[in-house]
Amino acid sequence: MKSQWECLLQNLGEWQGSFTRFSPQGEFLEDTPTVVSLEGLNDDRTIRQTIRRFLPSQEVKEQVLEYSSLGRSTLFFDNGAFSQGSIQLAPFSEFGAELGLMDHCSKRLRLVQIFDKQGQLDKLTLIREKLAGTDDWQKGHSTTLTELLGKWQGEAVTIYPDWRSPDKYTTKLQLYLDDDGKLVQELNFGNQVISSTASINGSILLFDRSSQPVQVLLLPDGASSTCPQQVRVGQPFFLEVGWLLESDRRQRLIRSYSNKGEWVSLTLVREFKVAN
Repeated sequence: MKSQWECLLQNLGEWQGSFTRFSPQGEFLEDTPTVVSLEGLNDDRTIRQTIRRFLPSQEVKEQVLEYSSLGRSTLFFDNGAFSQGSIQLAPFSEFGAELGLMDHCSKRLRLVQIFDKQGQLDKLTLIREKLAGTDDWQKGHSTTLTELLGKWQGEAVTIYPDWRSPDKYTTKLQLYLDDDGKLVQELNFGNQVISSTASINGSILLFDRSSQPVQVLLLPDGASSTCPQQVRVGQPFFLEVGWLLESDRRQRLIRSYSNKGEWVSLTLVREFKVAN
């Protein structure tokens, strides 16, 4: 594998896009055009990151960061996909993470999930970007459940914040509707088999058969957000972003936490639809 710094360098360039805010129920709130530039300095040993937000008032807000190392809260994959965020869930503190996927080094999809001091899902920001000089996003398409139904097969790689060796394994996912109109998910990965059922309310899928309900929000342009409605110490949980790149090609990025609220792993899944 490449070093973490080499993986970060896959993100160099000028990324043009927008930060789109949604409510915890997936309702659109606002869209702010942005340009995020990552420039390598000192033979790429330092990164200068410039974030420009173009506000409705015509004001441009700019933030500049420089760094030469990565913190313990961040991990990258070879293709540039990454996550950064809280390494520990603590009582009465805000908690959250950013999950970023990349396609062919020319498009990025990032999702920020923030929980309030009581552990309730509070803020969602979807960031869709394209590298300057490449084709624009074809925005406006709302992700539908029908597009996700079927059988998917994939490959997963799990990396760890304690730097142990990555794990690689195959995945199988089947999504279908039962006779009651509920969504059934059957997931096989490694030696684990998980079956769960969700109720459907428009673009919200709610897996509520356990003591910790998990909500999937279908967002625009193939994106999906998966996380608990509330996080709490005592139960393991995960935060996930999904990206339907084409009708038969999807990526998912999963940031997992232990029952002690500790960040324990990051998993990238690349999967293909093999049957409807």
